[in-house]
Amino acid sequence: MPYNIVLIEPEIPMNTGNIGRLSLATGSNLHLVKPFGFELSDKRVKRAGLDYWQHISLFIYENVDDFYAKNKGKDMVYFSSHGSKDHWSVDYKDDMFLIFGKESVGLPKHITNEYSEKLYKIPLFSNHIRSLNLANAVSVVVYEGLRNIKKT
Repeated sequence: MPYNIVLIEPEIPMNTGNIGRLSLATGSNLHLVKPFGFELSDKRVKRAGLDYWQHISLFIYENVDDFYAKNKGKDMVYFSSHGSKDHWSVDYKDDMFLIFGKESVGLPKHITNEYSEKLYKIPLFSNHIRSLNLANAVSVVVYEGLRNIKKT
């Protein structure tokens, strides 16, 4: 599988549904880290993912510590509006973990501090916006990664 899309404490069911659909379209795994701001059985998750949800390669973790314990030693990069390097500069690799935070506040501070050298941002070209919608941000990053892998 090209990538592992990781959502830490996602809050909005439609975003998670859309990202699930994206993960299937790109051959990626989807990793969801609790707590969620919704139930996975929420009809809005299913509606956004359409009838594809049953085919998604899905992994669920009880918390961040559980996620790290089960994926120790994996190649991980993090995305935040607080990153200092653009997502274009990621050295994308097959099976890489692309990690995103929750919609309201992004990644937890302890993660951005600990992994600051692996923290990237999607550049914004307007002072009138703080960040992209999570589903859009994941799409931008995953397809940039696929483009990079394809040309190597």
